Amino acid sequence: MEAVARLVIGSKNPVKIEAVRSGFTALFPDSSCVTEGAAVSSGVSDQPMNEEETLRGAENRAAASQKALPDADFWFGIEGGIAEINNELSVFAWIVAISKSGITGRGRTATFFLPPPVSALVKQGIELGDADDRIYGTNNSKQNVGAAGLLSNNVITRTTLYQPAVIMSLFPFKNPKLYESNPNL
Repeated sequence: MEAVARLVIGSKNPVKIEAVRSGFTALFPDSSCVTEGAAVSSGVSDQPMNEEETLRGAENRAAASQKALPDADFWFGIEGGIAEINNELSVFAWIVAISKSGITGRGRTATFFLPPPVSALVKQGIELGDADDRIYGTNNSKQNVGAAGLLSNNVITRTTLYQPAVIMSLFPFKNPKLYESNPNL
């Protein structure tokens, strides 16, 4: 790994930028990095409502950030999503990392379920962050602690929820020989 890696995140959201920075430095402690957000489109709904759409949004953000700022070592897309399971809404995010050599890594966060008052607003078409702000009386929680922070009293914030998935998206870069297409290592 290079001494200083340039990381571009397909969002200007400080939560996503910090999650990438902290995940990268945790997995590569001997490397330093500089991070930059790129305001790019996910190409999916503002509130993705299933696994496939959420993953596609993360992939689109990573690819769009690569096009927007091509002079980097890694490009990341992070997309939060919701999926209905047994009439309850579950929350998660997908993280996609692309290296300058073209290798792609993916990671997914843990899942938690929304309380009924928040779920009701989301089912009406309100984005999760806006629903949280209404229920909890907060402002712009999606660029702060997020639903996880509000529900856990900041024991798990949106940043700390994303960090392990960022690390998992980087597994192919930490263990490149295991992820090569040669099955006869």
